[in-house]
Amino acid sequence: MKLVFAGTPEVAVPALDALLASERHEVAAVVTRPDAPAGRGRRLVASPVAERAQEAGIEVLRPVKPRDPEFIERLREIAPDCCPVVAYGALLPRAALEIPDRGWVNLHFSLLPAWRGAAPVQYAVMAGDEITGASTFLIEEGLDSGPVYGTVTEEIRPTDTSGDLLTRLAFAGAGLLAATMDGIEDGTLKAVPQPADGITLAPKVSVEDARVDWSAPALRVDRIVRGCTPAPGAWTTFRGERLKLVQVTPAPGRTDLAPGRLATGKNNVYVGTGSHAMELLWVQAQGKKPMRAADWARGVRIGTEETVGG
Repeated sequence: MKLVFAGTPEVAVPALDALLASERHEVAAVVTRPDAPAGRGRRLVASPVAERAQEAGIEVLRPVKPRDPEFIERLREIAPDCCPVVAYGALLPRAALEIPDRGWVNLHFSLLPAWRGAAPVQYAVMAGDEITGASTFLIEEGLDSGPVYGTVTEEIRPTDTSGDLLTRLAFAGAGLLAATMDGIEDGTLKAVPQPADGITLAPKVSVEDARVDWSAPALRVDRIVRGCTPAPGAWTTFRGERLKLVQVTPAPGRTDLAPGRLATGKNNVYVGTGSHAMELLWVQAQGKKPMRAADWARGVRIGTEETVGG
């Protein structure tokens, strides 16, 4: 089939690579979000998908909005058979959805209908799910509601951050998306409607969602920190300034600390929760680089009655 691939971030690149490597399909162009300012200089930078496509010598379409008439017209001229999508980042209008005969097929990082929305991996970790996966489905105008072509499963490990899990799913999902294209092309794969039961939603995780509530049990704190790592980044406050929690670990041996109360040892920093304590391993103070929590604690000279999150 002739394909137009839509995607933007680094997590979409393995799927693009898998399709580029296929001998059965031609990636005629990619659709990605416009170049965006990045770094201290805020200069415009191409998306990871755009960079990979340029390396491969493929046409790159960067519509400000997918309903732009120029984009719709160019898509019609290319006349793709199917448009695979991975984390493109914008809603597709009906005019675009109607162009490819085989439709737009999305690779979504959950086992649908669980965790429909922008942040399925983060919510799976925060909810304490033991198993997740990826699904390919035919895009409809509803939110991740289209019929499913295929799935792969992935275990969520006890120390996984959403970043760890998403990296594994990106590669497992790339194989699934390539296989889905093959099955659509040869007619051996049919999309199956999603179950009406088991629907959960995973909207974008806001910065406020990532603020740690130290009155919650340690298990909940651990899941929030891992689920919000690397983005948007779990955080608390210390002496009125934001403190990013880069890495923490449960410390079930410490049950003597009130929620939010800090305690330090020679090479350890503990915070009380609604159950047992959490040990801070790596933190990032405002305007600073990430550092070991013990080094941070020595630098700020934590007092005996100090707290975080107050």
